[in-house]
Amino acid sequence: MASKSTSIEIAGREVTITNPDKVFFPEKGYTKLDLVRYYEAVAPGALRGIMRRPTVLKRFVNGAAEAPFFQKRAPDKLPEHIDTARVTFPSGRWADLVVCDDAADLLWCINLGCIDLNPWPVRADDVDHPDELRIDLDPTPEATFEHVRETAMHIKEALDDYGITGYAKTSGSRGIHIYIRIEPKWEFQQVRRAGLAFAREVEARHPELITTKWWKEERHGVFIDYNQNARDRTIASAYSVRPTPDARVSCPISWDELPNVRLEDFTIETVPERFKKGIDPSEGIDDKLQSLEPFLELMREQEKKGEGDAPWPPQYPKAEGEPKRVQPSRAKKEPSAASESVADSPTGRRKSIHPLIVVSKAEHKDEALEGLERWKSRHPDAAEHLKPADIMVDSMRGISTTWTRVRVNLRNVPEDQRPPEEAPDPDYDPWAGMDASMRGRSTRYDPSNGRM
Repeated sequence: MASKSTSIEIAGREVTITNPDKVFFPEKGYTKLDLVRYYEAVAPGALRGIMRRPTVLKRFVNGAAEAPFFQKRAPDKLPEHIDTARVTFPSGRWADLVVCDDAADLLWCINLGCIDLNPWPVRADDVDHPDELRIDLDPTPEATFEHVRETAMHIKEALDDYGITGYAKTSGSRGIHIYIRIEPKWEFQQVRRAGLAFAREVEARHPELITTKWWKEERHGVFIDYNQNARDRTIASAYSVRPTPDARVSCPISWDELPNVRLEDFTIETVPERFKKGIDPSEGIDDKLQSLEPFLELMREQEKKGEGDAPWPPQYPKAEGEPKRVQPSRAKKEPSAASESVADSPTGRRKSIHPLIVVSKAEHKDEALEGLERWKSRHPDAAEHLKPADIMVDSMRGISTTWTRVRVNLRNVPEDQRPPEEAPDPDYDPWAGMDASMRGRSTRYDPSNGRM
């Protein structure tokens, strides 16, 4: 009979682990207790990434094989040793997020089903001024990890030119993250613009490999996601385990080892031994707070050349100086065509007049990809012309969980072979069953508790 709970003594306290034998990684058989023991082994390194930071609880209550839900608000009933910090979201809402101070707090989070850790880039005593600039390297579908490594080395060269020290780690997925500790004196918008300016500089040096284009249909190579520095954006922190079949880890790496790094080398089994040997390239990250001025000066130089702000994510308020927030393929449409009647479409939806179409919307990624394959089988002539970058798999946020949307860009398909947009298959609605008052812009903000 499986044990219902066990206790671990750590940081002078006893932490109860419920359902320790529950399998969290089915392919490898790793249990919840295996995950807890991993974090216990690397606790000093893991805490360095989340110490005193408001943290979103991304809870995989049924393990890595099922979708998580995001708990942005700390549970109502907290242990006495767990602190919180109040943060404000772009919408004006607020919430009290969990803050970890020691290894006992860390294991308490893991017991809730948190496989990876997702902190804000601020400290609890000043939630409006980030002390961390994050450079997120996100490969497009046609890019390889070799391209990501090459991009990271180009970033290292550029950082050296500006006299700034960055700390690299694998994302645990397909990319690389580079963190820069900064003085907490600039607001989120300034940090984001500084990150954008630096990303544009690296892009200008290596345009064949690197892109800062926000719209997926325009990207190539490796995308530097400058919007990861916007308020309320989080990235899995150093030493976080990721929900992959082999339980890979977002592991700090040195610049010397980067050229030969392989993502599969860092897992829940291998990283504790590496850490035990004293291999911890992020150890000195808090030793020096650096200035953003070199990047802000670069931003001012770019503005003089006509390079202002770049698009924000859709849920953010329109920013001053931000360009039109519309997909290029839709921006090129003729005004007269936009008034085409939905009655012309057999599905009752507006007939597609753009090269970008939605083919599936599903609660789980594998279901959305199965829908894509069905679309390809229905339209084999069009599918033959698609390139990897023409297929966009988007992770979308619902109320508390993510869902997946798959879009196809028909730009490489001859116009006479482009199929009309159909009802997505499957056509998942994350709002199904909810009261109309909870949908989209119909929600109301309650200032007394920061909730919608």
